[in-house]
Amino acid sequence: MNTRPSHTELNLHTAAGIDLTTHHSKVGILLCTYNGAAYIQEQLRSFATQTHKDWVIYASDDGSSDDTIKHLKNFQLQNGEDRLIILNGPHQGFAKNFLSLIKNRSIEADYFAFSDQDDVWFPDKLERSIAQLEPLQDTPALYCSRTRLVSADGQFIGLSPRFSAPPHFRNALVQSIAGANTMLINRQARALLAKTPDESIIVAHDWLTYLLVSGCGGKVFFDQTPTLDYRQHDGNLIGANSGLRARLTRLVKMCTGRFKEWSDQNLNVLAEFKPTLTTENRRALEQFEQARQSALFPRLRLMKEAGIYRQTSKGNVSLFLAACLNKI
Repeated sequence: MNTRPSHTELNLHTAAGIDLTTHHSKVGILLCTYNGAAYIQEQLRSFATQTHKDWVIYASDDGSSDDTIKHLKNFQLQNGEDRLIILNGPHQGFAKNFLSLIKNRSIEADYFAFSDQDDVWFPDKLERSIAQLEPLQDTPALYCSRTRLVSADGQFIGLSPRFSAPPHFRNALVQSIAGANTMLINRQARALLAKTPDESIIVAHDWLTYLLVSGCGGKVFFDQTPTLDYRQHDGNLIGANSGLRARLTRLVKMCTGRFKEWSDQNLNVLAEFKPTLTTENRRALEQFEQARQSALFPRLRLMKEAGIYRQTSKGNVSLFLAACLNKI
């Protein structure tokens, strides 16, 4: 029987020397909702108990037919309309819904946090995230972290994968390292994302954020200490990227060409940002694109020269197999 570790046991940032001082930066919490009535009250309560107090929730609802809007309005009544603003989503899926919030010029803040509708944030999530990004005032910056995985009824399941390789564009081309529900970005990163063409097909907004921030010379901080409970249930659009089942699912997607389709979609978006990429990353992108169009041995050579990698040894074996099968 698993014993659920306490938040204190996992909360190692103080030992790491991070000073959690009081911050006065405004955070826009970008919450996308769709039929989330089952769990959204717990998610909202975790916002209300944040140690960082200067935040506003922007909830973009994509046409819920359950009590989601009712719960949002109840939170408004209890906490004030200046704490929660309800917007109508574009009704084009979760990625486009988040992008609609990113592009919404009426939303102004110093930092922007992405949120799902069914997780539970740890009380210091915002404070800890801001502490990492605050020194990075002049460059796009992204904070993300591991998560603590829980069942539908909140029981501890495990932790998301531990990634120790440095975050980099050469990794982002073939892997998304963290869920959007853990992410905090600064104004410069938000400005980058806002330039995404409206007609773009987006695989996932967390992957897109990692690609653009790392590719355009920004800073990415991946925290090994979880910042939230990530609920695993049948309604999850993506779910946790861990365990044997997840690895088998990725293998199937690779063999069926799904991963290659995702690469196509990511590269279509990146084409719009080529002038903004650093010289090094633009070169890596061009080599990756050329590799995908080349015969086997030139393909493997170009992948090696580009320095493309995944975060784990098993992931790199899968990447090599995908390259051999021309499924990248």
